[in-house]
Amino acid sequence: MINWKTWVGLGALTFLFGVLALGNAVVASLAITILLGTLFAITGAAQLWAGFSAQAGGHRIFSLLWGLISLMIGVSFIANPVEGTLSLTMVVMAFLMASGVIRLVMSWQMRQTRFFWAMLLSGAVTVLLAGYIFANFAAVSLSLLGILLGIELLVNGAGLVGFGLFLRSHRS
Repeated sequence: MINWKTWVGLGALTFLFGVLALGNAVVASLAITILLGTLFAITGAAQLWAGFSAQAGGHRIFSLLWGLISLMIGVSFIANPVEGTLSLTMVVMAFLMASGVIRLVMSWQMRQTRFFWAMLLSGAVTVLLAGYIFANFAAVSLSLLGILLGIELLVNGAGLVGFGLFLRSHRS
């Protein structure tokens, strides 16, 4: 079993990375885009290799096309990280809007239950967040991914510290 101090140290380090990401959200956003581009490029190259190695047929064509698209996206993100970050911000905005609308529809179907207001509020806040991003796209597009990463690292770091302290108080 891992020592509780390891969890606390890992949590503190994760929290620190969250602070750093929030301290320069644009750099963090560009780093995310380059990392994602690298992953897309590796995946695309592997998919192309699998497509060329496969027997002739419909799956081979699909594999080659998907590999080529993934490789092109990856190379594009690596070569043009600013444009890639803008594209990823649009995708995040679209997912937020879709998620919020789905929760609003679900809340309407739940209107006879005690969970209606929580689902309605959740959907409304998400739709408003997507609307805010859309309305202020020029101002937030390059920093949004870094801000989201920073917040996730802060929350995750705090959770890991809490888990480590829980282990310390419950060790036998």
